[in-house]
Amino acid sequence: MEPKKLILLGIFWLFLLIFGGTLGYVLIEKAHPFDALFMTIITITTIGYEEYIPLSTKGRIFTIFLALGGIGLFFYILAIFSEIIVKNTVESLWGIKKMEKKIQKLKNHCILCGFGRIGKYIYDFLKHDLSVVVIERNPKILKELKEKNILHLEGDATSEEVLLKAGIEKAQYLVAALGEDAENVYIVLTARNLNPNLYILARADNPKVEKKLYQAGANKVLSPYVIGARKMALSLLKPNVMDFMDLASPELQAELQIEEIYVEDGSFLVNKNLIESGIREKTNAIILAIRRKEGDMLFNPNPYDVILPGDILIVLGERKKLDLLSKWAKKSEH
Repeated sequence: MEPKKLILLGIFWLFLLIFGGTLGYVLIEKAHPFDALFMTIITITTIGYEEYIPLSTKGRIFTIFLALGGIGLFFYILAIFSEIIVKNTVESLWGIKKMEKKIQKLKNHCILCGFGRIGKYIYDFLKHDLSVVVIERNPKILKELKEKNILHLEGDATSEEVLLKAGIEKAQYLVAALGEDAENVYIVLTARNLNPNLYILARADNPKVEKKLYQAGANKVLSPYVIGARKMALSLLKPNVMDFMDLASPELQAELQIEEIYVEDGSFLVNKNLIESGIREKTNAIILAIRRKEGDMLFNPNPYDVILPGDILIVLGERKKLDLLSKWAKKSEH
């Protein structure tokens, strides 16, 4: 039975004892209603006053059962609260242990520090493609994370211990999305020391903090306010460009998308130029750019540019065709 129903049952029991006891003394001992009520209260609470109403044999027998009912009610209430406390404690500890075990098994996941307004949107965009572990310390947000069954840890994201629990040594990405720039700087610095190969994306509300975040070890620093303002301005100045960008945004789940595809060594595409690869003919995808392993970016590559191992292809095309191209980039044959 649910705790609320058990508590309501206890309240009903209490009122039943008070009403039944008062009525019993009125009928058995012909007592005044207020005297009967007083006698009932001191009996069920086992206060131990002397008989306020002169009792007959029947009255004393009635008082015995009334006192036993009061004692039973006391133990019933004690049992309810004990069960609620123990149940919540066990469920909480069991839930934390279960969550930590799931997190320990993760690899190449993303650690999201902060689940505020920005963090929630980031999680919604990432959850379909990546395993995400959220680090949060706000009790209200933690309750929401628990209700939504989202992998999370309670604690300070700037703490090495918490980051290690989140599996930072095996993680691929970390997003520092807290509302305080100073905390994001400290998170980036701590995370970079724990995992030199981690890709770190950091939020910066103050443009002056960007340099510090890069110095601390961030791979990319973004300001939500600057991005939002730029997009709003472009919507006024270049609405058609913005319509195209929205159409190609992955979060819209549209057919036309811009994706980045990593070319593995031994792939069918390796050491072929764009014409020989057959990408355009077989997938109708457009190669917007090629990012070399060394970091150089080739914008609008010509048909004779060769695809090399470790290249990242920035491609515009239909979702299904891009999935096919992604398979070509991983397999040694197509």
